[in-house]
Amino acid sequence: MVILSDDEINNIIHKTVQQELSIFSTAKKPLQNLEITTPIAEKTTPNLSTKGKTISIGTDHGGVDLKEIVKKELIEQGYDVIDCGTNSKDPVDYPDIAQAVSLFVSSGKAWRGIVIDGAGIGSCIAANKIRGIRAALCYDYATAVNSREHNDANVLSLGAGLIGINLAKQIVKTWLNTEFGGGRHAKRVNKIMAIEVSNSKEGMKK
Repeated sequence: MVILSDDEINNIIHKTVQQELSIFSTAKKPLQNLEITTPIAEKTTPNLSTKGKTISIGTDHGGVDLKEIVKKELIEQGYDVIDCGTNSKDPVDYPDIAQAVSLFVSSGKAWRGIVIDGAGIGSCIAANKIRGIRAALCYDYATAVNSREHNDANVLSLGAGLIGINLAKQIVKTWLNTEFGGGRHAKRVNKIMAIEVSNSKEGMKK
């Protein structure tokens, strides 16, 4: 298990932002010639083994208790965990945490990510601003299954103030063990990712 300090989280965010700005400022390819660099969605072969799978997790002050419970469950199930904070109930800004968690996923350093705050909404919005991220706010079994089967979600958002501990555990387990359905869903997920590219600063340069 890896636990990041606030300084380490801020450094990761700063470096990534600088890299993105550099890419945007030098991009010269017209929109019609852009290639989608995010992974093309496809049906995956079921593999419930947790060996070698890393999950990044983080929360603001509203979800510290739930984060610790979920983290313990993940470790017991055999996942490697990157803890992006926060680790106290002192107020912090959820966009910073959501960004740190999502950057590990978008860079491939984490298989999937989990973000938590009071309602789960703000962290979900923030996570979806990171290129390559498909974050889903799940609040029951059905949304956990749907977000994976239909949307190939790679970041799970939980509202610590809206769901109980047992339900949260069920959602996490279901979300991690549900495979992407592929087929007609792959076409639609690819269209989502194409929208992301075409509306980025890089894609809009002509």
